[in-house]
Amino acid sequence: MESQRSLLVIAFLFVSFLLWQDWQKDYGPKPVVPAQTQISTATGNAEPQLSASGPLSSANPATTAVATGKVIEVATDVLDVKIDTRGGDIVGLTLPKYTLSLEDSTPYPLMRQLNGFNYTAQSGLLGDGPDEKRTAKPVYSVTQDKFTLADGQTELSVSLKLEHNGLQIEKRYIFSAGKYDVRVDYIVTNASSGSKVIQPYHYLAQTIDNGKDGNMMMPVYRGGAYSTSDQRYEKFAFDDMKDQNLDQSTKGGWVSMLEHYFVSAWVPQAEEQNQLFSLVNNNEGIIGVRGPQSSIAAGESKTLSATFYAGPKDQASLAKIAHGLDLTVDYGWLWFISQPLFWLLQQIHNLVSNWGLAIIAITLLIKLAMFPLTKAQYEGMAKMRNLKPKIDELQARYKDDKQKMGPAMMELYRKEKVNPMGGCLPMLIQMPIFLALYFVFVESIELRQAPFIFWIKDLSVMDPYLVLPIMYIISMYAMQKLTPVTVTDPMQQKIMLWMPVVFGLFFIIFPSGLVLYWVVSNLISLAQMLFIYKGMEKKGLHVRNA
Repeated sequence: MESQRSLLVIAFLFVSFLLWQDWQKDYGPKPVVPAQTQISTATGNAEPQLSASGPLSSANPATTAVATGKVIEVATDVLDVKIDTRGGDIVGLTLPKYTLSLEDSTPYPLMRQLNGFNYTAQSGLLGDGPDEKRTAKPVYSVTQDKFTLADGQTELSVSLKLEHNGLQIEKRYIFSAGKYDVRVDYIVTNASSGSKVIQPYHYLAQTIDNGKDGNMMMPVYRGGAYSTSDQRYEKFAFDDMKDQNLDQSTKGGWVSMLEHYFVSAWVPQAEEQNQLFSLVNNNEGIIGVRGPQSSIAAGESKTLSATFYAGPKDQASLAKIAHGLDLTVDYGWLWFISQPLFWLLQQIHNLVSNWGLAIIAITLLIKLAMFPLTKAQYEGMAKMRNLKPKIDELQARYKDDKQKMGPAMMELYRKEKVNPMGGCLPMLIQMPIFLALYFVFVESIELRQAPFIFWIKDLSVMDPYLVLPIMYIISMYAMQKLTPVTVTDPMQQKIMLWMPVVFGLFFIIFPSGLVLYWVVSNLISLAQMLFIYKGMEKKGLHVRNA
């Protein structure tokens, strides 16, 4: 088996995996969740409302005049938030530490309300609360229209107040310096003469389009996800929401909306029994959580809390907020390999302070660690190549007796101490590592807009001048030159000849960080091949064709 054939198999498996992954998103089996009673869809622009006794239902258009709300602004060092006093909901959120691109310095708009697109975070109180079966959400009062976290200030509290049905309600957002997680408290005082029952809810709503970003070679998930006590992380795409409503009871848990590099999430109290839900309303995908009902006696107060997160997919920060929330950095089914590789990549970056250099270093470490397998692979291929005349002789001798050919071939392999699978096993071991690194480079926000050197200003996007794809093609041809293909079939020869170009064209749309890994890996492989072949030639083994 030639090294080019091994690389061809690796590339074929990789492309097949990406095709399978893309097919799964469109046609694969969906997560199995207990179905709720289907709901009606409202006409007009009425907001979906919650009921304590059932799932979300659509409110009818209001027939009476309602109070007018306004949008207040909250600014911290990492968040710019817009809160609508109607409902006290988050209707806009930008990330000043992250720009749209290197060319566009506009802060990244994670949540927004635009013509034809809405992405909001909403919450309220059911039961005797103000959000039970109303035609319009209540309007909270605030003391000011703008709140700013001052320099040196560690915490900013934004208070919205409301009186309803004998309840004095304060909805309090607590922002912290340098943090993307926000504590949301409902402080409810029962000023009536009888007991009251309330039930909190929190949900994320986003306008549905295709629910998928990226391309076939680099599919990026956009949609919902949730966690329960039984499932640490489960995607729940917009198409899933269209097919059936999520209805999961769990202790703790969380719900989220994902996109490339960023996530929003509601995290209720971990010790409480919560109900996760979803629905589609007016072309908006909604995923949320209802907390348990709470009884408040006359004259008593109760505080109901949840955590809202909106920001980058930073694994360390997400892991501290909720169990499994760091899995929204979706490394796929090879997460158990990707996570240690990412940790190693981080440690190297801490030393070299350049993600491109860190990629080169981790590639070198991986290739050195796998050198024994690589050496066994090339030695096995060389021995098989030298054994070919004897194999041809056996095939000619036993061409009419297949039963005798098998044992004769095995005896030849035993005598010559050759493992016919010796060249394939290292390849199969290396494949999961490459796929794991692929997920690391695609999913890790640390590589977003991370510069390397000279023309590479962002390792998360394609090489603007195609230098790395061209270097990949040249390095592949060099490897072919070092170990020429021995096949005589003209079609196979053409495939081998054009394989570097074909995959070089694929790599044009890949993140430059991933292509950098491939180029460095090829260069190290070339050096290893020269070293191994030189050693084998000293032993009298013929390893290269004239």
